[in-house]
Amino acid sequence: MFFCCPIVTHQTIADRPDKLVTLPIGPFTKPRLREASTPCMSRLPDDARYQRAIGFLYGRIDYERGSAMSLGQPELRLERMSRLLAAVGNPQSRLPIVHIAGTKGKGSTAAMTSSVLVAAGFRCGLFSSPHLVRIEERIAIDNRPCSAGEFASLVEQLQPVVAMMDADARTRAGEIGPTFFELTTVMALLHFVQQNVDFAVLEVGLGGRLDSTNVCQPRVSVITSISFDHTQQLGSTLAAIAGEKAGIVKPGVPVVSGVIAAEPRAVIERICQQRGAPLKQLGVDFDFEYRPPRLLDQQATAGEIDFRAVGEPPMQPLQIGLVGRHQAANASLVVQIVRELRTQGWPISDAAVASGLATFPWPARVEVVARNPTIVIDAAHNIASMEALLTTLDESFTADRRVLIFASTLEKDVRGMLSLLAGRFDRVLLTQYHSNPRAFPVAQLAQLAAEVKCTPLEVYATPALAWQAIRGELGDHDLVCATGSFFLAAEFRAALELP
Repeated sequence: MFFCCPIVTHQTIADRPDKLVTLPIGPFTKPRLREASTPCMSRLPDDARYQRAIGFLYGRIDYERGSAMSLGQPELRLERMSRLLAAVGNPQSRLPIVHIAGTKGKGSTAAMTSSVLVAAGFRCGLFSSPHLVRIEERIAIDNRPCSAGEFASLVEQLQPVVAMMDADARTRAGEIGPTFFELTTVMALLHFVQQNVDFAVLEVGLGGRLDSTNVCQPRVSVITSISFDHTQQLGSTLAAIAGEKAGIVKPGVPVVSGVIAAEPRAVIERICQQRGAPLKQLGVDFDFEYRPPRLLDQQATAGEIDFRAVGEPPMQPLQIGLVGRHQAANASLVVQIVRELRTQGWPISDAAVASGLATFPWPARVEVVARNPTIVIDAAHNIASMEALLTTLDESFTADRRVLIFASTLEKDVRGMLSLLAGRFDRVLLTQYHSNPRAFPVAQLAQLAAEVKCTPLEVYATPALAWQAIRGELGDHDLVCATGSFFLAAEFRAALELP
């Protein structure tokens, strides 16, 4: 069933959502707060300390919220990150680390790896980005984000060091002080050491070679996938992108790769050979079969994978908590990561692998947040992840009508994503998130959608207005999918008033 084709424009009622909800990542327990290192800050009420800490961080250079950067810029190099870490005692050198890069799938793979390690009895820290609602989500231990008080304390510990580095940078042409992402990376490493974790899982922010996480000496390095994204920064060919991602490969450290395409795979193989890093590859050394769940809009079921390693008997079928063939591939990488850790003496049972893959929360990844009607939130934001989302909707969901709510980000292949989405939904609602200045303007979005015949379409100034427009018109067997950006996912969750 198709709705009317004309574009309907609605005026904005606010510059950003009035209400944000805290996203629960796991059972909440009140953590132990540490003494603040800056006395004048520690005397402030906790909420004031937290707000001041947030203001301090967002006052730094932040490429997630600002204009696009280039890896050729002088401020992007690891020397500053190394100096920052040295000033706080090099916490990265005191942590066993799994380091995960990739165009897509790195966040889910990192979360699944952490979940398996927790199920195995280890205290595990997870550093991921971006966050959906609250910045503390980036720094979690055993699936629980650090508290606002802990977060403020971590910022306070770094402020004297940042002040000294800022002062030094002002004396040198072209130098800058620590950036937002560098500081949050150091905060995570500090927190993990201070809380005595047994393991840390670090998700690369962008690329790999010059990413601020690439200061560690991990136990296992992982490259989940290579596809086109951030081409202005990483290169316009898969080989160039693979070269940046493979910058995390360290001499002698085993590498697990989920890269399938021949061009980037050859780059990774060459770099691993040059650096003497043992390499295990999906489709070569290990593989999987996937049985997708069906009728997810009507009942809660789980998909399964059969993991196979060359020359070894198969494991028992493993249920996976995340939906989609792409997540099954990520789960197979996690099993291979575990196999590498076992060879290093880490006791991780098959039962822990099964439990960790089956039960863990990781929002905005084909996340079913409501039924009757079915509402799915997914943070797909490039061609490859959008293809994976559409495949998953076809494999695992049924619906009388499909409704799309879409917003995107500047510098993304928006035309390409809209071309994929065209003809796949009965109603298309375009919108714009307001929590980040890099949002793609909704008027331009509507123009692109019309050009690629992604219709029938309507235009709404905010995700909340888009939801208000359809909520009373949905039948029990309809499906709503909100996708295109992590920032849209966050604002749409707020519009739904999710707990």
